[in-house]
Amino acid sequence: MEDYKKKLGGLADKLKQDPPKTPIQEVHPVKDVEEPKEAEAQLNVWIPKSLLKTMKGYGIEHDLSLKDINILALQSFLKGNLKTSVEKQS
Repeated sequence: MEDYKKKLGGLADKLKQDPPKTPIQEVHPVKDVEEPKEAEAQLNVWIPKSLLKTMKGYGIEHDLSLKDINILALQSFLKGNLKTSVEKQS
């Protein structure tokens, strides 16, 4: 039994003296750069059910939320109409 204790004690000393043979890897989390968000306002509208169903289908196919679809649609609409209203005024 005493021989066994000596072997275990010797093993512990060996582990303390020998440097680790594999390098220890450091892990650093990646920091996301957050874009400053524009202030948001609420918009409630009533639309036909068929249009809502079409929007939901489009959102599923293109991985977009209803909010994202509405924002894209309004931006596109306003971009086109602002150009035509500027041309009419000129």
